Amino acid sequence: MTKKIDLNCDIGESFGQYKQGNDRDIMPHVTSANIACGFHAGDPNVMAETIALAVENKVAIGAHPGLPDLVGFGRRKMEITPEDAYCITTYQIGALEAFLRRYGRRLHHVKPHGALYNMSAVHRTLAEAIVKAVHDFDSSLILYGLSGSELTHSAEKIGLQVGYEIFADRTYQHDGTLTPRNHPRAMITDINQCIEQSMEIMTHQRVKTVDGSVIPLKGNTICLHSDGNHALSFSKMLKDTFQSQGFEVAAL
Repeated sequence: MTKKIDLNCDIGESFGQYKQGNDRDIMPHVTSANIACGFHAGDPNVMAETIALAVENKVAIGAHPGLPDLVGFGRRKMEITPEDAYCITTYQIGALEAFLRRYGRRLHHVKPHGALYNMSAVHRTLAEAIVKAVHDFDSSLILYGLSGSELTHSAEKIGLQVGYEIFADRTYQHDGTLTPRNHPRAMITDINQCIEQSMEIMTHQRVKTVDGSVIPLKGNTICLHSDGNHALSFSKMLKDTFQSQGFEVAAL
């Protein structure tokens, strides 16, 4: 049986006159696109343009809902209730779905962004609210979340298909959560080390943590980012490496 891996990318994060990421260059090298829906980044024009770009490259389209925080790029924690989480998720999914109708396409998945993603990884009530919003909107959607998190556990319980997301360029803590970005060793900047970590997870279902311990971790989708100096070269190398190791690189 051929092993399969999805390469997903957070994308469509420009808004107004502010340009973010290398969307046009990186889109041909990924299999799933997580498109910002206007709360943490993106705007109506950017959403439409990014969908068109994904359709052109035959890339699966997902909603990337975040907290309402353009200034903080959705990476700052906010005090929200489960009802808040449900409503902001529903609102943003609905916005992207409206644009998809223009192209006769359907939504493939939903992946929370930034602080909303991290908060739902550890807070069960928020995770359940987000998962319920996705399930109520369309129970055939795939929920992308941090592998082993409260979000993926909640998705499993309600019956959603799950994208168990792993990160090539982030280190992990002993509890399976991502090392906070303010930690000096949060990011992996060496491309070869990124690829090595990805292959270790996909081949052996384990990862070495930031403190040197080894924990079990499974995955079926890898997160890439459209910004950064090496985003394009890294996406190409990662795709080529997995294909050379016998993996089918395709959307879930």
